[in-house]
Amino acid sequence: MAVVLGPNRYGKAETRVVRVTRDGEVHHLKDCNVGVSLSGAMEEVHRRGDNAAVLPTDSQKNTVYAFAKKHGIGEIEEFALLLARHFVGSQPTIHHARVAVEEYSWERRGPHSFARSGGEVRTCVVHHDRDGATTVVSGLRDLVLLNSTGSEFHGFAKDEYTTLPPAADRVLATAVTARWRHLLPAGEESRDYAESYRQARRCLLDAFAGTYSLSLQQTLFAMGERVLRERPEICEVRLELPNKHHFLVDLAPFGLDNDNEVYFAADRPYGLIEGTVLHDDAPPAGAAWD
Repeated sequence: MAVVLGPNRYGKAETRVVRVTRDGEVHHLKDCNVGVSLSGAMEEVHRRGDNAAVLPTDSQKNTVYAFAKKHGIGEIEEFALLLARHFVGSQPTIHHARVAVEEYSWERRGPHSFARSGGEVRTCVVHHDRDGATTVVSGLRDLVLLNSTGSEFHGFAKDEYTTLPPAADRVLATAVTARWRHLLPAGEESRDYAESYRQARRCLLDAFAGTYSLSLQQTLFAMGERVLRERPEICEVRLELPNKHHFLVDLAPFGLDNDNEVYFAADRPYGLIEGTVLHDDAPPAGAAWD
């Protein structure tokens, strides 16, 4: 029985790069975490340790810094595309590049002063092949949302271990991880990724706030559906919604009522709801979600 090399890739993970753009007294800040993964003609390095096909991961890191200087960092999708196309186009042994970027937001507090804003992180993953196939997935994580009412949960399956009572009025809270796949028509040279991101994020927020929820699954679908109905450049949305449980505190020992006013916010364990919402005619995803 022969032993063969299966799918593989290598790269530089978590290259932190902060780019300051000086516009006179006013400075602009981009704070990113970049991950690069490359694959291609890597049989010889795995079998015999022949490194001729390997672009060192240190070189990949240096490319991130050099490109930040030469090209600046605008929208993270554009920066990721620039890097992915460079690695595939400049190295004959590299057939596929995956570039993932996280962007950490800062709130302006003066011409050149900033405060880190919240925990929400903007994300993107770009794949680019030697044959020109390209996918772009944008997204966010750690978007913390809460509805203090407008949520129920009842009519669920029960077994001998079920102790959860039905809820007719509960707090619904989550920390959203959302990713959405862009349609990329042939010949398209550029896209307003900034506006696309703002509007997709708004759709998520509007759907969460505007859905009377009988389950977090229902809310998940409503959020994905809103993005797809309002953003024609997006064909698929994937969501992860942890259920950040809020339990009513028993105040009876203190002679006090608790009419849905005082809660204990539990951080673990938590329910985790995951799902995909997509157009029924969405093109094949290829490597997009890898």
